Amino acid sequence: MSIPFLKNDSLAPGAVEQTAPGVRRVLCNNPGAFTFRGTNSWIIGQGNSVAILDPGPVDAAHLDALLAATKGERITHILVSHTHRDHSPGVAALKAATGAPSYAFGPHMTSPEQGGEGGDHDFRPDVTIADGATVAGADWRVTALHTPGHCANHICFALENASTSRTLFSADHVMSWSTSVVSPPDGDMAAYMASLAKLQARGDDALYLPGHGPPLPDPLPFVAALAAHRRERGARILEELRRAGRARAEELVPPVYGAALDARLIPAAARSLTAHLIKLAAEGAVRQEAGTWVVT
Repeated sequence: MSIPFLKNDSLAPGAVEQTAPGVRRVLCNNPGAFTFRGTNSWIIGQGNSVAILDPGPVDAAHLDALLAATKGERITHILVSHTHRDHSPGVAALKAATGAPSYAFGPHMTSPEQGGEGGDHDFRPDVTIADGATVAGADWRVTALHTPGHCANHICFALENASTSRTLFSADHVMSWSTSVVSPPDGDMAAYMASLAKLQARGDDALYLPGHGPPLPDPLPFVAALAAHRRERGARILEELRRAGRARAEELVPPVYGAALDARLIPAAARSLTAHLIKLAAEGAVRQEAGTWVVT
């Protein structure tokens, strides 16, 4: 099942876009193989009670852009979807400039020694929010949805404003431009699939606002395509492993992903493939022997 990715995004870094009622977007200038054109920071509300969701990396120009976009307003909340280095390190400077406390599920849950690469291990939220918790300003309210998979402490935020029809800040769990990297041990494919099902069960979200890429209208067919893609990938891995007899995850990347895979993405592909193998092992379909994988 093909995924209808959205690759066109005309917003310039530092510019402000009115994306939905009560929601603005500012794009950080940190493009890359995993960040597309950069990290989206979302401004929620207006006036004397404004929240910034995902201030991004440490980037003085982006901080200035966020402060300029909210000039004359009061930033009262800093929300964090997850603790990867392209999302949460900018919290400290924004807090220093505004005095606003930060809200997140918690600190990064996998240490560097455990393989927690890409994590912002310095971040600690001022306020810890659990699944189902609400955070509110004067004219906005969001509900946190714990959606592990891409990152163990990942949360999406559902905007509950009466004037906005079912808008979800989907962060990196569902991005409009590409699939999400699921890298063990902090990333977990079984958890990722369960989190996709959790979003599908909401039923009537009309707009997703992702961490990277343009806004995603009519998101539920897109989420269904993501889930189908992962199921197909798991079946393909099992097929190729059966053909090989036994293999390391890295050896399965070329036959599973194909020769057209961007060379920059090969290590991430191997990590995602490993996540699939771990899920298949938990289901009893494969097992690991002396650093290689075999079909049971």
